Formats: sequence, C-alpha cells, structure tokens
Amino acid sequence: MQHLSCKLLIIGAGPGGYVCGIRAGQLGIDTVVVEGGSPGGTCLNVGCIPSKALIHAAQEFDTVKHAGSENALGISAGSATIDLGKTVDWKNSVVAKLTGGVAGLLKKSGVRVVRGYAQIRDGKSVVVDTDKGPLLIRCQHLVLATGSAPVELPFLPFGDRVISSTEALDLRTVPNHLAVIGAGYIGLEIGMAMAKLGARVTLVEAERNILSQYDAPLTRPVMARLQDLGIQVRLEARAKGMTDTGNLLVETPEGSEEIPADKVLVTVGRRPVLDGFGVEDLGLDRDGPFLHINDICATSMRDVYAIGDITGEPMLAHRAIAQGTLVAEHLAGHRVRWDKRAIPAVCFTDPEIVTVGQGPSQVKGAKVSLFPFQANGRALTMERSDGFVRIVSDPATGLVLGIQAVGQGVSEMAGEFGLAIEMAATLADIAGTIHAHPTLGETTQEAALMGLGAALHI
Repeated sequence: MQHLSCKLLIIGAGPGGYVCGIRAGQLGIDTVVVEGGSPGGTCLNVGCIPSKALIHAAQEFDTVKHAGSENALGISAGSATIDLGKTVDWKNSVVAKLTGGVAGLLKKSGVRVVRGYAQIRDGKSVVVDTDKGPLLIRCQHLVLATGSAPVELPFLPFGDRVISSTEALDLRTVPNHLAVIGAGYIGLEIGMAMAKLGARVTLVEAERNILSQYDAPLTRPVMARLQDLGIQVRLEARAKGMTDTGNLLVETPEGSEEIPADKVLVTVGRRPVLDGFGVEDLGLDRDGPFLHINDICATSMRDVYAIGDITGEPMLAHRAIAQGTLVAEHLAGHRVRWDKRAIPAVCFTDPEIVTVGQGPSQVKGAKVSLFPFQANGRALTMERSDGFVRIVSDPATGLVLGIQAVGQGVSEMAGEFGLAIEMAATLADIAGTIHAHPTLGETTQEAALMGLGAALHI
C-alpha cells in the first residue's frame, strides 16, 4: 500500500471542500483533497449550475415561443422548436469548463488532489481506493465535506421513470407528462422549466402551500405564474406509488387520483451523505441526521471538522463555502468564529424569491415596509412587475433585521440584502444610498424610505 501524509486532509471537493482546500493552500497549509467524482460536488455537476442552465434555456425558449403570437412588444417570429439534447450538451460544456477551473485553482494553490473514494480508519488516517490501488493518507487535521444526496421514497425507488433532480437535469427529450412530487424550490425550479419547454406538469405537495418555508405574500406571485404556465397543483396530496397502467397514484382531499406521468420527479428533500465510508465508526455527536459542530466547525472529535450539507440547514453551497474558508483560516491561526446570522436563500422560480435574515413573523413588533415593483420603472420596462421588496426593521432604532423580495431578477439583489445586514445597516443608511436609475435596486431604497415615512414614488 502506498503512503502519503499531509497537515490537512479534506474528503469531498464540493463547494465547501474545494474552497477549504484553495484557501488552505493560499495560507501555506499542506493540503490533500480526496474526491471520487469531478470537482465541484453536487452544486457544480448536478445541482446549482446545471439547473440554472436549464432554467435559462427554458426561459429563452418560452420567450421565442411567445414571439410567435401577438404580443405588446410587436415582435413576431416563426414557430419555436428546441433540441433538448443539444441544450444538455451546452449545459455539460458549462459544467466541464467550471470543473476544469476548480481543478486549476486547486493546483495553483498547491493542493494535491487524489481521485478515489475514502474509507476512514480513524480521525488521523484514511485509505483511498484509487485506480492505482489503495493509498493510505495520514493527516493532522481531517475535514469532512461529503455533501448530500436526494431522498428516495421507498415506494417509488429511483430508476426507469422515477427520477431525482440529477436525472431530470440530463433528460435529452422533454417528457409529455411530468409529475413532480414535492413543491419545494427544487421541484418548482425544474417543474416550471419543463413546463416552459412544453411538458404537461403536475405538482404533488403534501403541505397546504407551495414553498412552505416562505410566507404567503412571497409565494403568491409564484403560484399565479404556475397557473399561467398551465401547471396543475395538487396540495395536501400524497403520492402512493405507480399503478398497473403506469400512472402516478395520488391521494388528495377529494379522493384518489391517477396522474399520467412519463417521468416522475421526486424532490422531497436531501439527506447528508454520511454512510459507507467510516464516519459512523468515529462516534461523532449528531444533531438528528447531521453532524454536530461548534463555532469553528469542529466536531466532537479533536482535529476533525465538518462543513456543508452534512452539518444541517440551510443546505446551501454558499454556506458551505463560508464554512470551508473559516476552517482553513482557523487552522492557519486566524481568530475566526461561525456567526452567520444572515445567509441569503434564493429560489430560482419564476418569479425568483430572495430572503435574508428575519421575516415579519419572526420579530415581535417589527416594522415592515414594502415597495411593489408595479411602481418601479425598470420592472415595467421588463414587462414583469409581479413582485416587491420588503424590509423588516427594529421600530426603535431602524436597524434592518431582514429583507425579502419576489420578482424577476431579484436573485442578483441578494448580495445587497446580505451586505445591509452584515454591516448592521439602518433604514436611514439604505434610504441615503443613491441607487442607479432605472434599476430594480431602487425598490430597496424605496422600501427603506417607506419605513421612514418618506416614500417618493408611491
């Protein structure tokens, strides 16, 4: 067996793992990253990036398709068609470019990358099954960054017509009928994209509302758009399995229903990947299914750290990136602590939703100020004014506690929202910041002015 030693060993090269490796390399820490697949993890390979590529292609197709009928802009075009296989090839080229970039950044930072699957022996050593045989790696510090995987329903196992988001993002033909189980952000993002591409989509959700983590004002414009796209929504409904005729059997408040489905997309959540490679033998403390960590992302075993989806909600790539950076800097001797109270969450539906910090129901007696896109010039010129920006603040001090928005393009405003809370901005700070005209960002300034009783454009 070959041997290798390092100061820092990272298992997993997803957003958290590869960023931890890059930052550690920049700080002069001897680092090895072990990854069985392509660098970038779920987000880059089969999640965030591919889904946004599909969403973009679907929106472009939808735009061209509607140009074939009468429209307010006076644009006319012929009948629109799409070769989804070619679209997927383009998506794969984007992924390949980014994974290659990650590999280059790791190399540039002096990080050694070992391709293979790790089996943990103890907190200081792992054996990696590589194409050249087993490799024993000893380390001073171990970082677990193994990510998450789609949850599978026991009565609808993945395979054939039942797919996860991974397979949905690699379809080379548009299904005639797509049933989506779960109306969270993954199900809605892919479901809406497929509807724009021409699929007849039915959403099956056990809760009373879509996107149950958001409040009604934020989800109402999304629900209206689902109806515009002809997507059927079954709320308080539970999938029961496939019928002998190949339909999806669903139990609704009105009784049983069979839903035609060439493909059934299951998006009922994600689970931490913590089985099969020796983590269970370390006896680490847990928070439910997740690993328990402290404010430096350390587990209950000395010199063993955990970052990303295996540490719990929110299971977001940018949270993993922040944790990976923190661990690397901690090991380099920097004084850092995990105290992220405002992690932006973005739902890339149509329209998009952004939330940062606390919502109205989370703060007793909070001041809530809202500015609608219907009063914003840029939104009107984009033909999409179904949304708003909302600021939650402390009525005594004006301190901004949370910002939420729904509307076309609001994902690009998430950084401003997060910065406002990170810098402890007040309503006066945002109101006094000159925003370029005409932009959607003006709605943030106007919402702050609303909170001060000095609204200008409403």
